[in-house]
Amino acid sequence: MTPPNPPAAPLRADCVGDSAGGLTFDVAARGNTGAALLILRRRDTDDEETVSLPLAPAAEGLLRAALPSSVSLPEGRWDAYAALSDGEPRRLVPGVTDLRSLAARIPGGLLGHVAVRIPYATRQGNLTVRSWLRAPHAETAELGLVNGGLTVRGRVYGTQLTSGVHAELRPRTPTGGDGVRRVDVVTERADFDFTVRYDTLAPGDWDLWLRPAGESGPVVRLARLLDDVADKHPVLTYPRARVLTPYGPVEAGPYYTDDNDLSLSVVPLES
Repeated sequence: MTPPNPPAAPLRADCVGDSAGGLTFDVAARGNTGAALLILRRRDTDDEETVSLPLAPAAEGLLRAALPSSVSLPEGRWDAYAALSDGEPRRLVPGVTDLRSLAARIPGGLLGHVAVRIPYATRQGNLTVRSWLRAPHAETAELGLVNGGLTVRGRVYGTQLTSGVHAELRPRTPTGGDGVRRVDVVTERADFDFTVRYDTLAPGDWDLWLRPAGESGPVVRLARLLDDVADKHPVLTYPRARVLTPYGPVEAGPYYTDDNDLSLSVVPLES
């Protein structure tokens, strides 16, 4: 009985980010690779949405594909595959990843949006690209803990800050009279600064938004995207404060969601 062929070794891809927000993929593949493609397949969508990039020889045993920032990649998680010699697409695994340029990136806004792509290893060890596409975008640069509250400093991209600018705290699951909280904002050109007091908030999760032009303008979710961390929720943690509110004693503090958006958690304490 002929033994079954051993499974093919996984294809490994090195990833390099550039200061414009683009990515380069170098796939190690030897032999006759034919017309090769790097395929990004969007996860968790009803339609099979893919982006295909040509893989061209870059050196002996190395194929290269480029995903420039000018190529649209809708927001979501994109699993990476390589198709060689008209064969079935094979899942890629991450090799060496160099994203140092992303941490120092300052978007120019010439395209009218902020595009962020961060490759990462899934729990199964495969290569996936997390993509964000925000127009406009409010980037949180610094969170500061103050007595019974939080200061938020950041910068807006793709729009102007006007005299009507303010921030909003929106309860994720509104109940009763617990509606939107409006917070005054201090600005300097594209930079903004505001302070949230915890003692006015009901228990629950509160999402933070910016209104750059007041009530008549866009509503922009605050997020931290412009670095090399694909999932900030388990990485960036902040101290929590205990305060007394009209709803009783609570413990409150900021966190980043699975989409790297900024939110607050308010948890009731036993009195």
